[in-house]
Amino acid sequence: MDHIDEKILTILKKNGKASATEISKVVGLSIPAVAERIRKMEHGGIIEGYCAKISRRRTGYNVTAFIMVNMERSGDVEEFREKIIQFPQVLECHHVVGAFDYLLKVLVKTPDDLEQFLMEELNEIPTVSSSQTFMCLSTLKEEWNV
Repeated sequence: MDHIDEKILTILKKNGKASATEISKVVGLSIPAVAERIRKMEHGGIIEGYCAKISRRRTGYNVTAFIMVNMERSGDVEEFREKIIQFPQVLECHHVVGAFDYLLKVLVKTPDDLEQFLMEELNEIPTVSSSQTFMCLSTLKEEWNV
């Protein structure tokens, strides 16, 4: 990957629907050359896919929360992992080092929905020993890609 590929990726990060024609004008390559570079990055796994960036507020998802989770030391971590990835409310799940074992980023419509997720979903996983929740008031910066 060279600086031209990086320029192409920067353009695609801002607009996943940018055409090879539009990109070629910015990076100074022919349309077929740009298309070939994109194809190689797709086949090489650098570009994993394309998706729409959806407005959370306009779709009613107004509550973002970060949940720090501790696990039972003798518990089955695979059970937690299998269950947590099934919850549509969980946008991200990271195994972390420090005072907690996992960090979750959760998106729901209302504080009541967050309470329901905590009480009826997360706390019902037997291997979860404790959690600490932080509700997001506002987001100053959020990147969707590298």
